[in-house]
Amino acid sequence: MKKALIVIDYTVDFVVGQLPCGDPGIAIENRICEITRHFVQQNDFVVMAVDLHERDDHYHPEQRLFPPHNIRGTDGRHLYGRLQNVFDENRETIQWMDKTRYSAFCGTNLELQLRSRGIDELHLAGVCTDICVLHTAVDAYNKGFHITVHEDATASFNAVGHEWALGHFRHAMGAQVVCGYK
Repeated sequence: MKKALIVIDYTVDFVVGQLPCGDPGIAIENRICEITRHFVQQNDFVVMAVDLHERDDHYHPEQRLFPPHNIRGTDGRHLYGRLQNVFDENRETIQWMDKTRYSAFCGTNLELQLRSRGIDELHLAGVCTDICVLHTAVDAYNKGFHITVHEDATASFNAVGHEWALGHFRHAMGAQVVCGYK
């Protein structure tokens, strides 16, 4: 099986900024960097799926739910911590993909990118486990991809939601939930 790593929303705003996971998000920094490096070294397809919002967009559905975050042109959209360095060092091989909804599939060409490479196995990491990681996993499941979620590389600002999502990945989608490499 050909595989890809999708790192979802591991940005300054989602870790320590405008809509932060805080300590749980900070705690997964090393694992996200290790996993990303591993996939790059294996010549697997790696995508940074990053939330993008426009300043004063009063029509986006998240506007009523969350404070403004990941605004175009702000430092909050930078990848958090050392992951930004990993991305900068591997710009030729890691793809940046802007997304405007929870799922990395919604309104992007992610599925086309995966299918054109013959990829059928997706590894997911990032934040928030129970929002954007979850919605990406549900779309991947519905599109027939095999899913692996890296428990030690996902986090949320909602501990109960995080645990619920991990169980949902296992029991409702048949996803593998792993710590370390598969």
